[in-house]
Amino acid sequence: MSVSGDCCLDEESFEYLSCQGDTLAARKMDDSVAIERCKAGDKEAFRHLVERYQAEAIGHAVAILANREDALDAVQDAFLDAYQALGRFDTSCKFYPWFYTILRNRCFKLAARRKKNVGLALDDIVILAPVSDVTPEDRVTLERALRELSAAERELLTLKHLDGLSYQELAERLEIPLGTVMSRLYHGRKRLREKLVSPSFGKAKR
Repeated sequence: MSVSGDCCLDEESFEYLSCQGDTLAARKMDDSVAIERCKAGDKEAFRHLVERYQAEAIGHAVAILANREDALDAVQDAFLDAYQALGRFDTSCKFYPWFYTILRNRCFKLAARRKKNVGLALDDIVILAPVSDVTPEDRVTLERALRELSAAERELLTLKHLDGLSYQELAERLEIPLGTVMSRLYHGRKRLREKLVSPSFGKAKR
């Protein structure tokens, strides 16, 4: 039995899997084993991938959309898309970079469809992962500045500085030339610095 037809994961099944408690078996299962079991029609095996990558996916979606509810919608749709496309997945590759392409497509489609750039209140949204040597005040300031950048700029800066991807890894993940990565990072950092040192921005955050 393959991942197609009546074996497709539907929205109700996804919600069931994502709401299940963490299991030792799921944590120990290799991605490749889970994917092969999914291809054979075992929906439960997909829980491993949801449990392992859901939090990371939500963080990346929030970085692009600056809206947690939109991010949750995009992540759910992306996991459904990924499950239905597993038959075309090359098991010699890592799962998350492949899934990320699906996720970012969902995010940008959602952003275009809703045509909005309105995020939640700062207290309701977290773009940055906790960092021990960053004060709460600096964190709030940086969060606000990031939210004023474009979705593409937030995505690139998040992947580079929070996930630690190299320039080459960014080029591969985003499927753009290396020179484009370097240029976009330069301009994204420049815009972020301009936001942080702007007197009007400083006044707005108080």
